[in-house]
Formats: sequence, structure tokens, C-alpha cells
Amino acid sequence: MSTSPTRQTKETAAPDTRYPPISDYGAIGDGRSIALVSRRGSVDWWCLPRFDSDPVFARLLDADLGGYFAIEPLEPAETRRRYRPDTNILETEFHTASGRVLIVDFMPALTERQKKIFPVPYRMLVRRLRCHAGRVTLRITVRLRPSFGRRTPDVQRLQPAWYSIGWADQLCILYSQVPLEIRGGTLTGSITLEQGQRLDLALAYSPEAPAELPIPQHFDLLERLTEDFWCTWVGHCWYRGPYRDAVIRSALALKLMIYAPSGAIIAAPTTSLPEYIGGVRNWDYRYCWLRDAAFTVRVLLNLGFHREADAFVDWLLHATRLTHPELQVVYSIYGETHLPERLLTDLEGYRGSRPVRVGNDASRQFQLDVYGEVLDALAIYRRTGRPLERDDHTLIRGLASVIMRRWQEPDDGIWEVRSGRAHHVHSKAMCAVGLRRVRELARLDGFSIPEGEIARTEAAIEDWILRHGYDPELGAFVSVPGRGLDAALLVLALIDCFLSPRDPRVVGTVEAIARYLARGELVYRYLREDGLPGPEGAFVICSFWLAAALARIGQLERAFEHFERLLQRANDLGLLAEEIDPASGEQLGNFPQAFSHIGLIDTALALEELSGRERLPVSVAAS
Repeated sequence: MSTSPTRQTKETAAPDTRYPPISDYGAIGDGRSIALVSRRGSVDWWCLPRFDSDPVFARLLDADLGGYFAIEPLEPAETRRRYRPDTNILETEFHTASGRVLIVDFMPALTERQKKIFPVPYRMLVRRLRCHAGRVTLRITVRLRPSFGRRTPDVQRLQPAWYSIGWADQLCILYSQVPLEIRGGTLTGSITLEQGQRLDLALAYSPEAPAELPIPQHFDLLERLTEDFWCTWVGHCWYRGPYRDAVIRSALALKLMIYAPSGAIIAAPTTSLPEYIGGVRNWDYRYCWLRDAAFTVRVLLNLGFHREADAFVDWLLHATRLTHPELQVVYSIYGETHLPERLLTDLEGYRGSRPVRVGNDASRQFQLDVYGEVLDALAIYRRTGRPLERDDHTLIRGLASVIMRRWQEPDDGIWEVRSGRAHHVHSKAMCAVGLRRVRELARLDGFSIPEGEIARTEAAIEDWILRHGYDPELGAFVSVPGRGLDAALLVLALIDCFLSPRDPRVVGTVEAIARYLARGELVYRYLREDGLPGPEGAFVICSFWLAAALARIGQLERAFEHFERLLQRANDLGLLAEEIDPASGEQLGNFPQAFSHIGLIDTALALEELSGRERLPVSVAAS
């Protein structure tokens, strides 16, 4: 149980046991929605019907107002949990003094063909209990509180095992083998299971009448089809290296964050989990950042998952149609550009971390590096043999024109600081990378570009970086001319650009970041004012970047040791949030975070590429 401070001052704070640590959660999903299940057996977050909808369970952000779906033993219990191998099916086992019971949590994940054959509700959460030893008494609470806890639904018993839970024009149907009592919009009950006994519960959502009922006779089939769905998907992964378990778990986490109907890739399934307990750095990440999505496409392509990359490229063309040739930083999962940020001031926030935000004003920022990231992803996409069409070529030429026209402007930068625009060296570097990729793609596909003008602009950007972005006294590239280190500049060692990873200036940058921004294996993004009060944790993807950068500059031993310490920072299920507090080890920020799992996969692949068979990782050599 967490003993970190709530909204009281750090010196006088008492533990708030109403909020489990962020790392206590596991994620399940179906490619359209994601639920977070705590170690206690409580579903404390679930947005319906899609990632960015309002939640029906939001106890994660307000322990009193937010809804939840809890199955908890009445006795003290030791908890063990795991994902079923190569799946997103979560198994939680409670060990009490009197017995042992297993909860299997999943959302049905079927192919489109299977959905036409086997009836399944629009969205459904299935919870299956199995008593494996002795006898265990469990308390069941189903408390939907839609609209971030603002609504109390109307709950009625339909038949002995089915209950309707309705609000506005929305409806959920609960199936429960144990009778539940209705109290003030909440369903409660208890059951004692003995060895060999089973119990099933399922909560189904329907956006329109007539509602599909959860049919208990189908649960065995749906569980089997869901397991087959995930295992079949994982079977496309070529990676068989020593870190396979961590890589596959990260890939499965990323797959959960791909919105199947459109191909958009969200940054995280949550909003407003704080980057520091009690702080204000609480953002809504349930949208598609082009940068994050481009990184995701890159790692999935490198693992052999091509279908998701195809879907994202199609989505990219759709989403940018209204802003072409300009790119917006972040879009909705259907390509909408208007994501106004609003504060939900009536919510307490996770452990008193206010405000809770919906929407994200980053949609109004100008971030030059996004152009380079998207073009880099398209180049990798093409290198893997995927086709680019005429519309893609038009998009590529348009992105090049924006870079050439705007690269000299200040921007808001990769970290979306709210202190105003500046000439970020990382942004300029990614502009140069983007133009290099445009020239590569034009050669591969034979479409026309103003190659001379592009080459001259690329050279001008590189000259600017060398003259204004490098600090000879520090021996490193800096965040903005004359000021500060930036962990984003680790990408100079990671990406094919105008400088070799072994260039002394790149090596110096990696070593300076390791010296000044790292706390052990954890790395802060920067140490400077960014327009917001209070501190933040170390950034997980930057920590992985440092491991990969050390490998690229020839420091393989350090890289492996750094990487393996980072792997120990994941929770017991292998999941990572956005940040980690180096002092307490606590995971911070939205969870699970695509960026963090991208960094893990990228680094594992880099170590595989650079080490070959010359050296086994520390953990393998010791086994």
C-alpha cells in the first residue's frame, strides 16, 4: 500500500490508502477501450465506448465520487498476478488463510469475421472466478458513476441474473451468477466459493437499443477466442532475443493503445495521473500524438507487425486532410483537431493531485520535430517493403515544404513546455532528419521533389545546429542556444542523421546527459524552468534512450547494465508509467505509457543489433 503524500504538504502528509500506487494496476482492453484493474481486484478506470470517452469507472481520480467494479476477499490476502502468456488476459490470485481464488479478467478480442459468427456485446468486461483451494468469501461491488462520477445511474433487476444500469441514452447490462442488492445506484453482494466452484460476472455496454445481453454460455468460447487472438498476433513478432518477455509485454501494451476502427494510436489510456504527487502536471493523454504514434509504428515495424503500420498510414492521410500540409501535434482517434482543455474542479484528483483535465491544449502548439518524426516513420515503413501511394507522396512533399518554410521559427518543442516558444536544437535536428528522409523516399519511389532546394535547406539547418546548438565549454549540444541540457538530444546517437554516433560532440552530449540529468539509471528530461510550478519525476523513455545511446557510442557494458536496471523498474506485470520518482521508486504519470514501452523495445532491439553474439546480457550470462 502506498505511503506517499496526498494533497497535504510533503513534510506533514499522511498516507492515503484510498489510492493504490499507480504501479498496482494492470490493463485489459479490446482495441477500442481499456480498463485498469488494481491488485486489490477492483476495476477503477474504464472509459466507454472508446478511449477518449468519459469513464464509467473513475475511482482512480476520485476515491469518493468515481465508480468502480470490485471483487475483493473479506479476509486479508496475499495477491499474485500475471498476464496469461502472450495475451492481455489478466489473472489475479488471492491467497487467504482459508483458501485460494483466481480472477480472470478480459475483454473479448475477436476478429471482424468472428464477430459476425459469434454474438458479442458492443463492449464487454468479463470477470471469471475460480476457487482453487479451501474456501474464500468475496465481496462484490458494482458502482457505475458515469461522466467522471457526476451521474448516478438507474439500476433495475431485469431477471434473476441480469441487471440494467442506465443513464441518459446509455445502458449497461450486468450478468451476475450471485444475487446482488440494489442500493442507491450501486449493486452489492457477497459469495463464498469452495474448492472447485466457479462464478462468472460480465458487464456489457450498448450504445443503442436493443442491448446485447452477456450470455454466460458463450464465456468459455469468448475466453478461448480472445486468447487465440492475442497469441496469433504475438506470433508475427520475429524477436527471439533474451529480453523477449519484456519486449512482447511492451508490444502487447502498445497494441492495446491502437484504436482498431481508425488505426490511431493513443499516448496512454488515462488522464491526469500526476507527474508528481500533489502537483499540477496532470495531462489528458487519451489522444493520438503524431510523434508518439510515429515512434510506435517504427517499433512495431521493426518487430514484424505490419498491419498496424498500414492502418496508421491510412489514418495519417485522413487526419491531416484538413490541415495539410501543416501537421497538428495531437488529434483525436478519428482525426479531429479541436481538443479544448478543460478542468474538472470538483474532482479530487489522484491522491489530491489537481487539476483533473479533459482535452489537451498541446493541440494548439507548434512543434517542428513532429515533421521529422513522421517522415522518419514513413521512411522506415517504405524500407520494410510497404507501399506508398500517390497521396502519400503528396503528403511527403507538403511536409518538406513546411520544414523549409518554417524551420527558422521558434517552436514549443518535444516536451510541450508552457513557457513560450524557443529555438529548440532537438527540433532543428529533426527537421534536418526529415528532409534527409524526403530525399531518400523520392529516390526509392521516383516522385519529384525540389531536391536542390531541400539539400540546401538541410545543409543550412545542420550548419545552424553546429554553430548555435553546441556548447564547447560543456562539450555537448544544448536544449536552446546558450542554455541547458535536454535528454531529447540523445536521439543524435540513435537516429541516422548528419553526425555519426561516434562523433566526439555526440559522445560528449551522451556523457553530459548521463552526468547531469541521470540519477542512477533514471534520466530527467531537463533541469530548467518550463512555465509550470513544482517538480516532476524522471522520464522513462529518456532513461531507455540513454541505455541505447550508450550502446551506440560503444559503451555496451554500461548500456546492458543500465537497461537491465530499468527493466526492474516495471511493475510485476511488466507495465510502465510515463515517469518514475528516483527517490521513492514510485511510478508517476499516465499509465501504461506508450512512450515508455516504445523506449524499452527500441533499446532491446538496439542491444540485439549492436552486440550480436559477442556478449550475453548480464541476466542471461548469470543464469
